Amino acid sequence: MPLTAKQKSFLRSQAHSLKPVVTAGSAGLTEAVIKEIILALEHHELIKVKISCGDRQERADIIEKTCQKTGCEKVQSIGRIAVFYLAAKKPTIKLPD
Repeated sequence: MPLTAKQKSFLRSQAHSLKPVVTAGSAGLTEAVIKEIILALEHHELIKVKISCGDRQERADIIEKTCQKTGCEKVQSIGRIAVFYLAAKKPTIKLPD
């Protein structure tokens, strides 16, 4: 389910104080990084990921592949930091309508 603009705005405000919990290093988007992102999303719902490799286009590709492989939604990306959201089975974050 795609997030609405209002929901993305709400999630951005929630993510402001978060620190990156996963870092994609020079090896890029490996299976280990995907597993860590999935675990973090299951536990936190809303996470920041630091992408330390490549240029702007390569980082955009990594963000897109992350969304495809994990089923999460991209909330925001600024520079080398991306924010992802995946609703849990019992959500702790109440999204606005």
